[in-house]
Amino acid sequence: MALWGGRFAAGSSNMFRQVNDSLPFDRVMAAQDIQGSIIWSRGLKKAGVLTEDEQAQLESALSELKVLAEKGELDFDASPEEDIHSFVEAALIDKLGDIGRKLHTGRSRNDQVATDFRLWVREHVDSLKADLKTLIRSLLNTASRHQQAIIPGYTHLQRAQPIHFAHWCLAYVEMFKRDLARMKDLKKRMNQCPLGSGALAGTTYPVDRYELAEELGFDSPCLNSLDAVSDRDFVLELLFCASTSMMHISRMAEDLIFYNSGEAGFLQLGDAVTSGSSLMPQKKNPDALELMRGKCGRVFGSLQGLLVTMKGLPLAYNKDMQEDKEGAIDTVNQWHICLCIAVEVLDSLSLNEERCREAAQQGYANATELADYLVGKGIPFRTGHDIAGKVVLAAIDKGCAIEDLPLADLQAICDKIEDDVYPELQLEYGVNQRNILGGTSQETVTKALYQELENLDKLG
Repeated sequence: MALWGGRFAAGSSNMFRQVNDSLPFDRVMAAQDIQGSIIWSRGLKKAGVLTEDEQAQLESALSELKVLAEKGELDFDASPEEDIHSFVEAALIDKLGDIGRKLHTGRSRNDQVATDFRLWVREHVDSLKADLKTLIRSLLNTASRHQQAIIPGYTHLQRAQPIHFAHWCLAYVEMFKRDLARMKDLKKRMNQCPLGSGALAGTTYPVDRYELAEELGFDSPCLNSLDAVSDRDFVLELLFCASTSMMHISRMAEDLIFYNSGEAGFLQLGDAVTSGSSLMPQKKNPDALELMRGKCGRVFGSLQGLLVTMKGLPLAYNKDMQEDKEGAIDTVNQWHICLCIAVEVLDSLSLNEERCREAAQQGYANATELADYLVGKGIPFRTGHDIAGKVVLAAIDKGCAIEDLPLADLQAICDKIEDDVYPELQLEYGVNQRNILGGTSQETVTKALYQELENLDKLG
């Protein structure tokens, strides 16, 4: 049953239906469409369009349909309907006859789909926020299990300065907290109700749009009917939030892939998130992490696709906007999966703390400590930096660490260096000297970790 058939003498071609019909994917909004229709029927009753008995029959039939939708018992595949809106309306007409035909009075599919999709996005915003909080908790638990572990910190993928592994975990906590905050902002901005905006100009029936919005859990109605039916900013924001978060997931995956490599050997991943080779029996590949990294591009593509679709559209609704759903539905699914797999990866990893420590001591990462030591001896930092660089060259020439150079060799480069330099060149000294807000010292990291654990339930 097309909702627009009276104007047409012939039906749609099969080829046209392949691009036009949206039931294969907008069926996911069945519960939202039914809920919106229940509230619309109540508004029509108060506006005098439906009798009390007619509205009661409609609401009862819609409620039965909603139960079937929630149980997954609606047969969408066998339906000839164009979209979820015509599917629901056809079911009502089959059950109630002409009473079912009254439900669409004063309503357009334009404000209907805009309302349904906002309800669907809002519901998934809440579930994705819960996923993000679970991932944050997993990072905090991983940090708690390895509070003493020290790993090399990198810039340019070169060993730079040693850091606590927990500090690495907390860096990603900050990223995912920002993702959570963006989702909170999205929900606040999108929580306006288009219902009652009609096709583009509003409706002639005296429905109370504030009441409709309140009953559907919106903060207010949309204030302009043209914008209400043609706005997809909320979808773009969802896709942007997903893209940013997936980028964070991808960066974390890249770090862990490297840490898991034979060259680094900092950690082992659990069997449940790895796979083997069809040819090489020894292989244990970080496929979960690689797939998380790979799916990032897929999500980026959905954001770019909708931006390009929307950029040339005039007001108000255009059928191009039907392209908003498949990318968003897929993105929500992929993001959810990646957030869940990230938790499995973190919960299953085993850190080789001895190997981490060994690597952190290599690469002359304590050269900055030597420069800072010289500052303490009254030497300007830039001069101390040059002296430390010469010490590094001397250590490279001898094939040893800076702290293994004899005092005489150090003093040959700078006579200000004394025996008291050696304690300051030790691994823990350099790490724990960075005892400043946001730094990597044991005290700072431990304090930050417990603050994050304490505040976790307040997030979002």
